[in-house]
Amino acid sequence: MRTVRAFRPTPAATAVALGALLLLGCTPPPPPRPPLTVRSEPVRSASFQERVDTVATLEASEEVNLAAQAGGRIQRLLVRQGESVRRGQLLLVLDQAQARAEVARLAAETETNRLNARRYDYLVTQGAASAFQRDEFRQRYLSSRQDLIARQADLAFRDLRAPIDGTVADLSVKAGDVIQPGDSFTRIVRNDRLQARLELPAVLAPRLRPGLAVELLDPATGRPLLQGRLRSLDPQVSAGSQLLLARADLPSATGGLRDGQRLRARVVLASRNRAAVPFAAVTRLSGQSFVFVVGDRAALARNPGRADLEALSRLPADAPLALQTPVRLGPLDDGRYPVLSGVEAGSRVITSQLINLRHGLPVTLR
Repeated sequence: MRTVRAFRPTPAATAVALGALLLLGCTPPPPPRPPLTVRSEPVRSASFQERVDTVATLEASEEVNLAAQAGGRIQRLLVRQGESVRRGQLLLVLDQAQARAEVARLAAETETNRLNARRYDYLVTQGAASAFQRDEFRQRYLSSRQDLIARQADLAFRDLRAPIDGTVADLSVKAGDVIQPGDSFTRIVRNDRLQARLELPAVLAPRLRPGLAVELLDPATGRPLLQGRLRSLDPQVSAGSQLLLARADLPSATGGLRDGQRLRARVVLASRNRAAVPFAAVTRLSGQSFVFVVGDRAALARNPGRADLEALSRLPADAPLALQTPVRLGPLDDGRYPVLSGVEAGSRVITSQLINLRHGLPVTLR
């Protein structure tokens, strides 16, 4: 049979153990952690827009297809593609030798008929000619004068001038080519006077009206590039696409925009002021949006949650605390959310260290 002996500590071991316990009892508790340093922003009122995005096709409000009113060989071509021209500027000269000769011949014939008509006027007064003869020469003079005017107009049409200010588009002819009357050979476009062609969902028709703001967006940054106003709405809706055609006037300063260019566009349906919080202040948990509002012990007491009120009671009454607050927000607009409910303008929200915050945590504002 095995005998078990009880352990009896020696006096020296007992003294060492008691000393260790005394040392542990005299160690002070660790100091409290310093408040977390955070950045904050005030909740300010901002203007938010209700809008619809679409695509705009730019169209020149002034655009002319150039065609010759007279036919002939191009003697001089005085412009190039992309060149800016002024109204009345000479663009193209057709061969005029035959036309000038015809004008000279008709001018001589008209002068002869004029002299004969005057001579027969005199002879009739003298009884040397009949009124019938006088009227015949008068008719010859009037007919030749009209032919002369027509040929002079034809000669003028051989100097083709710009009907508007603008920029010359692609030229389909060159010097030496023969063109026929009515043949189109280029266009003049005014890119400094553009309008936007928009196609909008027909369901928005009751809310659309002339005068609504239209923004063209920069293709690179998405920021507003140019702003105009709706000018007109088509009375019909496209049966296939269910889109409504609208046109908007744009200001003269187009910043390099061109006829036919397609850009993203935005039509502002309404605008209203709301309290706004920055994107950096918002966290989400299980589909609910939250912000941390800067508050004090009194505000925390009204909604303590799981905060340790006893520990926080040792802080000054006005010590800043992070109060997690549920909010209902609208869609993000230019880096800010409109606040539908939860916080009001004038509050301060924390915009940094969100991952390290909890409800009721003391903070230091930077």
